[in-house]
Amino acid sequence: MMKDEELVKLMADCVELANDDDIKILKDMLTGMKQKLENKRGTYIEPLLQMKRQINSDTYELTVPVTPLINNNLDIVHGGVTATIIDTAMGMMAVNSLPEGYAAVTTQLNIHYLAPGIGNELTCKAHFVHKGTKIMVLESDVFRDDGKKIAHATGSFFVIKK
Repeated sequence: MMKDEELVKLMADCVELANDDDIKILKDMLTGMKQKLENKRGTYIEPLLQMKRQINSDTYELTVPVTPLINNNLDIVHGGVTATIIDTAMGMMAVNSLPEGYAAVTTQLNIHYLAPGIGNELTCKAHFVHKGTKIMVLESDVFRDDGKKIAHATGSFFVIKK
């Protein structure tokens, strides 16, 4: 673990070298970490990506703002981030359908990337294809804010006891 003075120097160096986009990303990252530490979020990735979720009986919807943090060197959303959004939406749909004491883990994820991730935000909509007691299969689509579908995915999840 870093000593406090090392951390303070590292933060000061980052702030000194940073442009406006870098400062916003750093602020978002620290805000997300604070939310996790205050138990306002369940994981670090959720606040880091500023995930907003909406769930109903048929779908789980996850929306993420497009920021420089999630872009690749082509200035489009990194495919791995798109995969994370997909896996999170489908996984949360699966987990939220289970009784207390059970969880679901990804066993397979198949993604078809259809268009670049650009714009102001991405929205992933997940739903069940099959809901068994041991295996669940879900499907999801990711859309840009202009309505263009950028990815289609299927995923299998194994039900486990916590």
